[in-house]
Amino acid sequence: MPPKSNLQCEIRHYKPMDKAAVISLFRFGIMEHIYPAFFKAMSHPDHVGVTLSISMAGYVLGGSSYFMALLAGGAWAGLVYYCCHEIYDSYIQERLRTDMSNIQAHFLEDPDSCFWVAEAEIHGRPKVVGMVAVVGKRDRDEEEKERGDVMNGDIDQDGGDGSYAEIIRMIVSFPCRRKGVGSQLAETALDFCKERGFSRVVLETSSAQTAAIDLYHKLGFTHTLTHTNTHAHRWVTKLARITVLRMEKVL
Repeated sequence: MPPKSNLQCEIRHYKPMDKAAVISLFRFGIMEHIYPAFFKAMSHPDHVGVTLSISMAGYVLGGSSYFMALLAGGAWAGLVYYCCHEIYDSYIQERLRTDMSNIQAHFLEDPDSCFWVAEAEIHGRPKVVGMVAVVGKRDRDEEEKERGDVMNGDIDQDGGDGSYAEIIRMIVSFPCRRKGVGSQLAETALDFCKERGFSRVVLETSSAQTAAIDLYHKLGFTHTLTHTNTHAHRWVTKLARITVLRMEKVL
């Protein structure tokens, strides 16, 4: 299959008129990871074993009923799906409550931070098809160090003064993926980090986001840490089998 050509788009700073489009893209861009996370969790050997055991128990306790076997297995699968949904949904709600509630104030009023959108002409009309943000950290912030932020990189593991830049909110709409939009957004963010004098850039992504992980590797990021700190309860994260990968690039 021939490679898809790059999509012609403009990478520009966020404007207040973009808010509705950006929030919609943010919601859909995060929620679409639920199904990949669910299928990845259910295909894990541990979960396969649990599913078979629960189904067998339903079969036996139900008087050799295949229906009860399916019902018991389905209930377990439903619980795993709920956990995957809860992780990403709680992340969205927390972000909408905090920095995404006022993008202008949180990202564009600090010279070390910025927020960009990718705008392309779709069916003859300009449309926001991607976004990315950078948050500069000049001093060690103990509160954020302890809190963490799934898919964002808020845990400072550096032994120096804590100065680094984070790439966050990296999302491209589904129809526009594999067309160079993500690479353009990432390069824009990295160029900004260099201009602001940061020598280290970090980001975080979930284990279900395999395409994003591949892109970050191609951009020169290396995997430095894996953790399970999310906005959901620990048992939810454990059942969903979702981990958070911290990646870093030295500029």
